[in-house]
Amino acid sequence: MQWRSILVGLVVLRLSLSCMLWLAFGLGPSWGFNFHLGFNLHKLDLLFREEKETEPRDNSWSQRIHGPRYEETETTCASAGEESPKRSYLSFFDGNKDEYVRRYSSFPDTLKAKMKDMAKEMFYFGYDNYMKYAFPEDELNPIDCEGRGPDVQNPSNININDVLGNYSLTLIDTLDTLLVLGNVSEFQRAVKLVIDTVSFDKDSTVQVFEANIRILGSLISAHILLTDPKHPFGNVGFEGYDNELLHLAHDLAVRLLPAFENTSTGIPYPRVNLKNGVPLDSVNETCTAGAGSLLVEFGILSRLIGDSTFEWVARRAVRALWNLRSNETGLLGNVVNIQTGQWVGKQSGLGAGMDSFYEYLFKSYILFGEKEDYRMFTAAYESIQNHMRRGRESCNEGEGDPPLYVNVNMFSGEIMNTWIDSLQAFFPGLQVLNGDVDDAICLHAFYYAIWKRFGALPERYNWQLQAPDVLFYPLRPELVESTYLLYQATKNPFYLHVGMDILQSLEKNAKVRGRYTGWIRMFDLAQV
Repeated sequence: MQWRSILVGLVVLRLSLSCMLWLAFGLGPSWGFNFHLGFNLHKLDLLFREEKETEPRDNSWSQRIHGPRYEETETTCASAGEESPKRSYLSFFDGNKDEYVRRYSSFPDTLKAKMKDMAKEMFYFGYDNYMKYAFPEDELNPIDCEGRGPDVQNPSNININDVLGNYSLTLIDTLDTLLVLGNVSEFQRAVKLVIDTVSFDKDSTVQVFEANIRILGSLISAHILLTDPKHPFGNVGFEGYDNELLHLAHDLAVRLLPAFENTSTGIPYPRVNLKNGVPLDSVNETCTAGAGSLLVEFGILSRLIGDSTFEWVARRAVRALWNLRSNETGLLGNVVNIQTGQWVGKQSGLGAGMDSFYEYLFKSYILFGEKEDYRMFTAAYESIQNHMRRGRESCNEGEGDPPLYVNVNMFSGEIMNTWIDSLQAFFPGLQVLNGDVDDAICLHAFYYAIWKRFGALPERYNWQLQAPDVLFYPLRPELVESTYLLYQATKNPFYLHVGMDILQSLEKNAKVRGRYTGWIRMFDLAQV
């Protein structure tokens, strides 16, 4: 079935480590793009400067981020826009032999092989240590070198308990990565371990969104890879497999269904106990991303098992959120009361609480071909452009700052704060899928500039103060995904260099006592 093949592509895309691997290798599917693009890396030199910054000379946000501009020359965006016919800086790449062209215009096969080996070593270092010291618990605590599951002593510790459900999360989440690495034997062994050891009959209260994307999605992905007759990673099935992963996925989804019951709006509760349903003390508030990013996994499950219930409840939640958008701006807020339909959080942006809502609208359309999904996405995209986008009209030429998407009030469109967060780095990738490649290149450069400065993306970055607001990076994959998609769209080796830079940064900054931590603290980096 065609949608299954599309799913495999999206599954691989979802895996941050897999994306890093493919970036480093220069491999991967073409995604159907037929762009023959290059771009002027001298323009990005304005962003990726590594010299010690000095005080900005004006109050533009790009000055606050990057320091003083280079002296205006015939190759700057402003001059090009004034003195030449309108054109994208994509056309400037050929023939420009400045420093960044020399540095980024090629990625030799020997370097690809080196990065491939490095990425494999990093993966197996983490995977082997998890299997040795933590399995069957959810994850490895890298500081204490022991397994970790839900924090049963402190149920309010939602940073842990929303994610960890005492169901061998890391092993399940790793299944399809093993196939990306070509390790069929370990994939099959891991599948059998999941079948033999994992149960969802647990007294664990988990976040519906996290259980969906990490567990349900991974089980469905691995099942499809085992059974898809097109064999995208070869014939990886094994004798005796009887759809057990699909049965586990179905069991989990049934345990998540109570979240959709007894809500006046159809928008689900944010958390559910896998054994007992919605907790009696559950809050009536949820974020837009958490409630509106279930359709991909629930929809695929419905189609695999022939039961429309799961897709129906996920679509009902999306429609309910969509119908609550502002009549004035077309924007949604970030936190809603599931009983009254009132917006508790009126901030509209591309980051935490909002990000994957937009992503799932478009990817659901790619998967299922439902025109309703596409109509909602295009309307949302237009509202984003009209009310969140700041900076010059064109990304690649003209005067003024390059584009930046800010957090605004959903009803008025007025700026609510001066920070962005690392989750927003998914948006260039979504723009690529939507065919808006020029703007994706420009916005990606902005996030990569921040990465270059700190060696990671701060969880929040204040574009007015030119400094992080929240000083850690929890290994988020959004920038990696956007980099991957831009490489597939352009085939420009620059993005392989970005992938290499990210990989090396993680190796340098995330390794703790011989293992990888999920958090990079940035107290020292923030002083750079």
